[in-house]
Amino acid sequence: MATVTTTALCLLASAVLAGCGAGGSDEDRSAGDILDEANATMRELDSVTVDITNRTTSGGTVTSHLVTDLDGRCRSKTTWSGGGALEQIRLDETDYVRPNRAYLQKWKKNPGITSEQKLWVKTPVDPASSGGDGLTSCKRPFDSFGTAKKGDSTRVEGTKALQLIVTDKADKEGTYTFYVAEEGEPYLLKTVYKSAAQHTTTSFSGFDEPMNLRAPKPDEVLSAGG
Repeated sequence: MATVTTTALCLLASAVLAGCGAGGSDEDRSAGDILDEANATMRELDSVTVDITNRTTSGGTVTSHLVTDLDGRCRSKTTWSGGGALEQIRLDETDYVRPNRAYLQKWKKNPGITSEQKLWVKTPVDPASSGGDGLTSCKRPFDSFGTAKKGDSTRVEGTKALQLIVTDKADKEGTYTFYVAEEGEPYLLKTVYKSAAQHTTTSFSGFDEPMNLRAPKPDEVLSAGG
């Protein structure tokens, strides 16, 4: 299940395609130009909310909700279709982690846990972690890949958006659709990845909104060292 989560987050990290240049109307510019502008706009954000739903034919569904400053401070909750959930608060070099009972029973093989977990575990951030532990990185590079072409105009949560369809030689089975705002700032509003085995939707909102992020109260925390 951690692999499924990591896959979803890797798709998110690859969420925009670089082009070249800027300026002019969307009709005048290539798909690469439009995504390049969205790429630059997203990287300049001070905060953003990211919601991911990842469905696979073999591993069920994983959803995650993340509020991040795109650097070292974020809060997330990942939920598996089997009932497991893992909450995380990252404050620079410190993680606060709280798994629920179902997560500990099934994925940590601890059937002796019979009550819900109210305490957070405090632990130092492992800089060598590759994400296989199920924990989330606050950073989102919005890297470039593939070849894009323009699709239709549509609306995402009431905002007019342009569809951009991306294919990549490294993934011949899948197709990415990116939705870039045509009103206001050229934010990336949503990405959708589809293949025979996987369907991942990533939505972006809360652009530059206050995060109100803080550590749990001291009496809610167990220390794991560090």
